Amino acid sequence: MGNENISREEGLYFRQTYFDQAKRVVIKVGSAVLTDEKGIDHSVLANIAKELSFLKKSGREVILVSSGAVAAGKRKIDLPETVSTGLDEKQALAAIGQPILMNSYEEAFAKYGQTVSQVLLTHSDLADRDRYLRVRSTILALFRYGVIPVINENDTVAVEELRFGDNDTLAAHISNLIEADMFLCLTDVVGLYTGNPQVDPDAKPIYTVPAVTDEIVAMAGNVQSALGTGGMQSKIKAAKMVAAGGGCSFIGPGKEKGILQQLFSGEMVGTFFLPAEDKISRRKQWIAHILKPTGTIILDKGACQAIRRGGHSLLPSGVIGVRGNFGIGDAVQCVDGSDKIIAVGLINYSMSDVEKIKQHKSHEIIQLLGVKDYDEIIHRDNLVLL
Repeated sequence: MGNENISREEGLYFRQTYFDQAKRVVIKVGSAVLTDEKGIDHSVLANIAKELSFLKKSGREVILVSSGAVAAGKRKIDLPETVSTGLDEKQALAAIGQPILMNSYEEAFAKYGQTVSQVLLTHSDLADRDRYLRVRSTILALFRYGVIPVINENDTVAVEELRFGDNDTLAAHISNLIEADMFLCLTDVVGLYTGNPQVDPDAKPIYTVPAVTDEIVAMAGNVQSALGTGGMQSKIKAAKMVAAGGGCSFIGPGKEKGILQQLFSGEMVGTFFLPAEDKISRRKQWIAHILKPTGTIILDKGACQAIRRGGHSLLPSGVIGVRGNFGIGDAVQCVDGSDKIIAVGLINYSMSDVEKIKQHKSHEIIQLLGVKDYDEIIHRDNLVLL
């Protein structure tokens, strides 16, 4: 279904239907919304507390994914903007600012009779399957207590290999983790346009996106914004991940008062993303979007076709090349002869063993390795099409 096929009336219907049905909502607020040149903008923070309290009192479970710790730390020690900060300094500023940020949220939500909790995560917390499930259980327990989780990346300890990259990605992971109905990304732009409205008088707002295509990703470049770490394309990517998990997404103006009440009343503001028609399981979402591949296997045309048709495992006969240094159970990318990524999955054999058995039949594995644990290099249950 192309974007041009969604009329304003159809878009309004989809919005109202999905907003009415939404019972579990993740709201992400970026630093471009939450902070100004002086640090945390407390008027915006107060409005966020009011808006989320409105959602919660309407019977919904809500999670807030919030940036702002580093900005709060800078303000606390009165660090000039001209002073350059490396990783050590940013982590120190996050350590200073995080309790200030949480205290501000606690005071703001208390005015509406709401209790908040702090959840700090690194990528490794979700990459480990047991910890991933433990995070889910903790969040669900907080819901049972009637508490609003406030989630942020643990910037004080997160080095490059432990980072999500930005809070848009973290919020999308959390949405899929708890099977949220809706992901609301509040930012400093009004939404997507067909062109750059500052220079193109014919540019029109895009209210409804049925699927995130290459065309939609390209449109993100039209957005003029003071966005923080993620930028608009990371928000589009996050919406695509949430759609694959069966949820809806919204990107719109976070500084506008009453924005969430407008949304849940069906007003046409911002850009709304519909869920994908084919939802993938939570486990496959974890494989596809959270695990970081440690290697690459190159497939022949026959294997690519078998995988694309779906329902097929990857056999050694379809592998023509190997890159990287991976072990049993690691995530690896599957690419075609042009190096285009077509899938990701959990590998059953180490890199050295795949080198030995590639382009051979499954019944030959025991002769080549002396043992055969699996017929497949990647079983279909552990393989996700991208």
